[in-house]
Amino acid sequence: MAVGGIPCDSRKNYAGKFTCKVIFACVVAASGGLIFGYDLGISGGVTSMDPFLQKFFPKVYRKEISVQPSDDQYSSRITRGLGRKVTMMFGGLLFAFGAIINGFAANLLMLIFGRVLLGFGIGFANQSVPIYLSEIAPFKYRGALNMMFQMSITIGILVANLLNYFTAKIEGGRGWRISLGGAVVPGLIFFLGCFFLSDSPNSLLERNKYEEAKDMLRRIRGIYNVDEEFKDLAKASEAAKLVQSPWRDILSRKYRPQLTFAILIPLFQQLTGMNVFVFYAPVLFKSMGFGNNASLMSALITSIVNSCATLVSIATVDKYGRRTLFLLGGLQMFVCQAVMTISIASKFGSSGSPGQLPLWFSAIVVVAMCIYIAGFAYSWGPLGWLVPSEIFPLEIRSAAQSITVAVNMIFTFAIAQVFTAMLCNLKFGLFIFFAICVVGMSIFIYKLLPETKGVPIEEMALVWKNHPYWTKFVVDKSSSLVMGKLELII
Repeated sequence: MAVGGIPCDSRKNYAGKFTCKVIFACVVAASGGLIFGYDLGISGGVTSMDPFLQKFFPKVYRKEISVQPSDDQYSSRITRGLGRKVTMMFGGLLFAFGAIINGFAANLLMLIFGRVLLGFGIGFANQSVPIYLSEIAPFKYRGALNMMFQMSITIGILVANLLNYFTAKIEGGRGWRISLGGAVVPGLIFFLGCFFLSDSPNSLLERNKYEEAKDMLRRIRGIYNVDEEFKDLAKASEAAKLVQSPWRDILSRKYRPQLTFAILIPLFQQLTGMNVFVFYAPVLFKSMGFGNNASLMSALITSIVNSCATLVSIATVDKYGRRTLFLLGGLQMFVCQAVMTISIASKFGSSGSPGQLPLWFSAIVVVAMCIYIAGFAYSWGPLGWLVPSEIFPLEIRSAAQSITVAVNMIFTFAIAQVFTAMLCNLKFGLFIFFAICVVGMSIFIYKLLPETKGVPIEEMALVWKNHPYWTKFVVDKSSSLVMGKLELII
């Protein structure tokens, strides 16, 4: 196998079957993406509903400015100490409570409190689900199974946009309550589904539950003899226990490759501009003259494209690899951004006043946006969650994933806050800005990201050791102490 053009011998080919238990566990865990997707989709639609703006933001009603929910980064210790399952359950429960409060919100304070709970719920889910999926999946299918999380996100966006389309038509201006309160459904689906899950073997080993971990590994692999894989997992676990402060250790030189990607991949994911288009799609289309209902319908169309394109990544990621999808998606997004820049510049100009838009122009913009979204949905969308979750060694895995989630949410929030000002000042230049970002991040991937397909998660150190740039940061771990303890375990 090649790692950025450098041969990589993982030397591992663990025995095991693709079991129904793995499929069930991954489907249930991946449903955590529903709450993130639903929140993304519902927020943009609700903030385009006039009754909602009139009630909570009367001063900005005419300007049609929207808000973005809060989030958290405090789930690392819970994930490591109580396990992935408990963390996921916390996420679903908090999200459901936040949805109920928002659905019955009588004032701005209730709305904000509900949004805070939603943010914490999303933070817990986004921190734990990708790790759980990467740990429980057979390494040959890890990419496809992990991407079910992104598939759930796109389904959540689709359901939210569909619901917004119909609730916007409800007389009396109370449709927004149904949209916001409806978030309780994906929250409860995720929470209740986690009752039927077992923790991953890695998480059980972290808490010294060796027999449970080995039994769980046998069940998810469908065979009795899992000694080779269990030995590697146990070795990684014992090494992880030597790390007393993962938050301090992650800053050390030997973890420089992982820390770099923990920060830059989620940052670049936001700089594609995708969340801006998802969150503000109704506002964008409305500003182009589509009207309220037509704008929500356009958002619905783009979310369908998002869901369908994600299926492409699930089918191809373990065949063609992460780097290929990153680079192809980047090229596709760049071309579409160029088309949108030229189209919008020709009609809106520097004044931002397009006048009456012809149907052919609107069709070009919508088609370009759909192709752009498809490019994101099979590349930076799912890979932005997959790659960070599979490259971290166990000793820093929870802390590093927390950094990934925190960076993602912080820049989601930041870009949402400055988007309106950027759109007003840059106009079509906004698409040039994101196009330049896409070029830069594609060069970064081409030069510095090693290929990780087909590499067992606990053997991932090999891809850094064999990379021409990152090899100078790799420090071989001393395993004498660890191996001594393993003789007592296995």
